[in-house]
Amino acid sequence: MNDCLNDLQAMQLRRLLEAGLPLTARPYQRLAEQIGCSERQVLEQVEQWQEAGLFRRVGLVLKHRALGFRANAMLVMDIPDEQVDAIGRRLGQAAGVNLCYQRPRRLPQWPYNLFCMVHGREREQVCGLIERLLAEHGLSDVPHQLLFSTRAFKQCGGRFAPPLPDVANG
Repeated sequence: MNDCLNDLQAMQLRRLLEAGLPLTARPYQRLAEQIGCSERQVLEQVEQWQEAGLFRRVGLVLKHRALGFRANAMLVMDIPDEQVDAIGRRLGQAAGVNLCYQRPRRLPQWPYNLFCMVHGREREQVCGLIERLLAEHGLSDVPHQLLFSTRAFKQCGGRFAPPLPDVANG
């Protein structure tokens, strides 16, 4: 069998990976069956794409609401630009913070540049965690808001693969 995927197989694999790994004991074998190649070829292609920087990691999206985490809040803060990297790194490693990232301010309406996502079972639990987090990191006096989720939207990974060719009309 050829060691390399052909262009169509590679495009199909990218599409399948964007949809998520199959929930099976051998997900790469299942992907290989779907595109007509070997599991080894799929693994080699994934490794090649990772080495080329196409993606950094394979992640997992948990349905936190189904697990009972219904109090979800985004802590937004206005951190001085010269401190945002260091503070972001510290907060990103703090217990209870699920996600931490920097975004540009949108002045004058939106002065916040650091965002921390926190999930909890109860609103009071999340508020207490945020208060402790701000106090422990000396950020209690930093301008901030705590924004609680009111609706859940479908989560999915990025979509970057080109559309598959229409072979029926080609």
